Amino acid sequence: MASIIKETVLRSRADSVWQVIGDFETGPSRMAPGHVVGTRVEGDARVVTFADGTIARERFVSLDEDARRIVYAVVGDSLRPAHHNASMRVVADGEHCRLIWVHDVLPDDLAPALEAAMSQGMEIIKRTLES
Repeated sequence: MASIIKETVLRSRADSVWQVIGDFETGPSRMAPGHVVGTRVEGDARVVTFADGTIARERFVSLDEDARRIVYAVVGDSLRPAHHNASMRVVADGEHCRLIWVHDVLPDDLAPALEAAMSQGMEIIKRTLES
C-alpha cells in the first residue's frame, strides 16, 4: 500500500485552521476555493467536485476535536481505489501551526497522481488559510 504524507507550516493559528479543516461538510470548498468547486453531503459521505471535473465520494470516518484530526475515505464516483484512507491533522506550533495530510491508497499505481494532486492542493490550502 502506498502512503503519501504532505506537511506544511501555516502562518495561522491552529484553532482558525481547524475550523476549516475539521468541517467535513464544507471544509474542502473553504480550504481550496477554485480547486474544489463543489461540496455536498449525502448521508455519511461528502461529494467533492474538483475544477478538473473529478468527483470524489468521501465517507466520514472520524473526527477528534482534541487532536484536531479528521479522517475520511474515498469510496466512489470518479475515483475508485481498492482501498483508501486519509487524514488531516492540525498541530499548534506557537503562533503558527503545521498541517499534516496523509493518504494510504491501493493499488500503488494510483500514488503518483494522488501525490501530484496533494502537492497542488497543499499549495492552495496554504495560500488560502494564510490569507
